[in-house]
Amino acid sequence: MARVVLEHIENELKKRWPYRDVWFRRQNNIWDNQSNFIYNIQDFDELIERIKMQLQHNQFDKKEFFYYSLNRWYNYWSARAVEQLFIDQPNVIAVLNERDRLKDFSIQGISFDLKTTKFPKGFQKDFAFAQKHPEALIRWLYKNQSKGRRFHLENRLFLVVFAANGEHYKLKAEISWLKALIENYVSTFEPEKLISVTTATNKTALSDIIWATR
Repeated sequence: MARVVLEHIENELKKRWPYRDVWFRRQNNIWDNQSNFIYNIQDFDELIERIKMQLQHNQFDKKEFFYYSLNRWYNYWSARAVEQLFIDQPNVIAVLNERDRLKDFSIQGISFDLKTTKFPKGFQKDFAFAQKHPEALIRWLYKNQSKGRRFHLENRLFLVVFAANGEHYKLKAEISWLKALIENYVSTFEPEKLISVTTATNKTALSDIIWATR
């Protein structure tokens, strides 16, 4: 997978901030297929033009498709940048098969899929409780993950972003700030401190949370 210029993608991601943090609809295969151009566009202005072009050829609700594409683009390129931050660290090895949806990299020989997520509104406890009981939030995240193509019950690292002002999503674009958090996590990584989760299939997965809070 081609490397991302981190400073450039951080600047482009932050251009999304003036827009609302809304989806309007759940992800689905039809709209995913129609917005897959997001994987090939890093520049925000080019993205906006591509969305307009796509709307000319489809009967989608303009506002809904705009935010759907915008959010997919933002989440994808943030995830790409964060994944690169990991694989640039010592003791982290990228998975050779880029199409392996169950693994992104391994740390000290343990493979993980990486998931960056906002602190979920649906979690029944507050953020302070989650920090004291990460296993509870991890189990909730496994149980309530999207049922689409990214669904799985294998090892997973969760990068959970939480902003005191409620604008959690903005922290996904703070790539240079996240770099220090990731470096610290990898340098102090201890496999024995991973949390074991028994999934619905009675399989044990290893997981952990990296807290990204401001």
